[in-house]
Amino acid sequence: MTGLRLPGELDKRLSHLSHETKRSKSFYIREAIQEYLAEHEDYLLASASYEDYLKSGKKGISLDELKKKYHLNDD
Repeated sequence: MTGLRLPGELDKRLSHLSHETKRSKSFYIREAIQEYLAEHEDYLLASASYEDYLKSGKKGISLDELKKKYHLNDD
C-alpha cells in the first residue's frame, strides 16, 4: 500500500473526474501510473544503468571500434 498526497488543485480535479465518472480516485491514479511506466520504464531503466556504468569507471568502445574489431561492414 502506498500513500499519496496531491497538491490541492490536482486533488480537486481528480475528485471532480471521479465524481462525474463514478470511478474511484485510486482507479485514475493507477491508470496514470501504468501509462507513465509504459511510456518511460525502458528509458528510466536505461538511464539508471548508464549512470551505474559511468560510476563504475569501465571504459567502453565506440561503434567504429566495435565494427573494426569484429570486421563488420555498414552494408
